[in-house]
Amino acid sequence: MSDLGLMPERERRPSGHRAARREKKRRGGPGCFFILLIIAAVCVAGYLGLSKVVGLANDFFGGPEDYPGPGTGSVVVEVSKGDTVAGIGRELKAQDVVASVDAFLSAAAGAPEINQVQPGFYELKTQMAADDAVAALINPESRVDSTVGVPEGARVDQVVASMVKNTEFTKKQVNAALASPELGLPPAAEGNPEGYLYPATYTVGPDTTPLSLFQEMVSKSVALDKELDLDGHAKALGISGHDARVVASIVQAEAGTADYDKVARVIYNRLDAGMPLQMDSTIHYVSGKDGSIWTSAEAREVDSPYNTYLYTGLPPSPIGNPGEKALNAALNPADGEWLYFTLVDAETGETKFADTYSEHQQNVEELRQNCRDQGGC
Repeated sequence: MSDLGLMPERERRPSGHRAARREKKRRGGPGCFFILLIIAAVCVAGYLGLSKVVGLANDFFGGPEDYPGPGTGSVVVEVSKGDTVAGIGRELKAQDVVASVDAFLSAAAGAPEINQVQPGFYELKTQMAADDAVAALINPESRVDSTVGVPEGARVDQVVASMVKNTEFTKKQVNAALASPELGLPPAAEGNPEGYLYPATYTVGPDTTPLSLFQEMVSKSVALDKELDLDGHAKALGISGHDARVVASIVQAEAGTADYDKVARVIYNRLDAGMPLQMDSTIHYVSGKDGSIWTSAEAREVDSPYNTYLYTGLPPSPIGNPGEKALNAALNPADGEWLYFTLVDAETGETKFADTYSEHQQNVEELRQNCRDQGGC
């Protein structure tokens, strides 16, 4: 016989607010517990890092999907600037290098070197064990790219030499690309890339060509021109954007960083006065040699539109590839009446500016004396 219905009503069913409170308590207890559990998990994740938490979870629930390895074939994977470990894992999963992102993260948790992997291209296999994929990424021999550096002020011929030296491109291939009408140069350049190859370090991957590399350099320069509003600022100075880039290239070659805006002012003051610029850097450009403190009388007599001792005004094109600071100085010259400047200490890089030729001569003599004291310049 069932006992249902035999117990007095007041004993079988709690009444009033006490029953409600007990019911609420029964419902609320487990909910609070799970909320606290979630909060604790988030705190642990923040403290240990995602990859370690993944590893702990895998140990508890069983490992994530992974290939047995060793893998087959060959695939090139790009690690981009700013990629996280998880981001790299997603790219590897997308290219079937690893079976799952979780497997990669679990393997990466035991290899802190993974955080030092640099942007570039890496040759891996498809269907690798996650541990093997991590090991390959941190192995420098897996990289299948190279880099080409364009220093601030570098001439086009120096950029060409760097590309030939640091890649498998031939000089013939590089020069052919340089002459291509598809470089993306602005019309003002008139087909001359000098001054429009943005100074930076470029990654040369398996699919990079000499043309695509030059296009990347030019596109960065064009983008910087827009960012700085080169044409607008140049117009305010009474010159074209192209001429501003010419000025910047001379500033880059002539000045120490701290004096960029003052050298720019000297150039504009001499142009306004109808004086020849008499910049030694333009003479070095004509000779194709790296700059030095001095130029010879013979070199200053070479008939060239770039010889600013013989011809007034600006050279017809940049004499190198200026960086952003030099471009900013060309667009925002310092205030001053200077017409002359010279380095006075080759060891410290100190430069002095002068309004008059007699003052300038005193500064030049200071340079000569310092050179004698320092054993030559």
